[in-house]
Amino acid sequence: MSIIHPGIHPGIHPGFDRSVVVRGADAEVVGAPTARIQLLADSSATGGALSTVRVTLAKDADGARPHRHDASAEMFYVLDGAVQVLSGSDIVTAERGDVIVVPPRIAHAFAAARGKTAELLVVITPGVERFDYFRKLTRIAHGEEPPETLRDVQELYDTYFLSSPEWESARR
Repeated sequence: MSIIHPGIHPGIHPGFDRSVVVRGADAEVVGAPTARIQLLADSSATGGALSTVRVTLAKDADGARPHRHDASAEMFYVLDGAVQVLSGSDIVTAERGDVIVVPPRIAHAFAAARGKTAELLVVITPGVERFDYFRKLTRIAHGEEPPETLRDVQELYDTYFLSSPEWESARR
């Protein structure tokens, strides 16, 4: 038996002994004009197994600055377009149909490749409750919160910000 959610809501914990179905048309969308994030399934909906979002990046748009996750791996599946991904000190360009998996504790970042748009499915496993993180990023993008507030929640969202000379050079 499947559970069909019209959108994932805080407080719903179906465990992971049943399928979780999220209708794309009902999923919450957050972000800025150049980076649209569709919130698909958060950790609470999957019994902690994974969290997943769909990211749409405008031409040349940044997706995420360099960071690491200590407890989770992150997978990037390119649905369309092309994306640059920092993985450690390597810069990888991936195109439609490509998958990049970054292990825990490895610096990574992503952005639309130069002159390209990108659409990605991003999966983090094991899951981290991250939808509020993306909502916070949206408030920061709209000037409703200062960017410095992200430092206060790094541990909560297992997202630790880093500097990367390789990434800065590649994105100039």
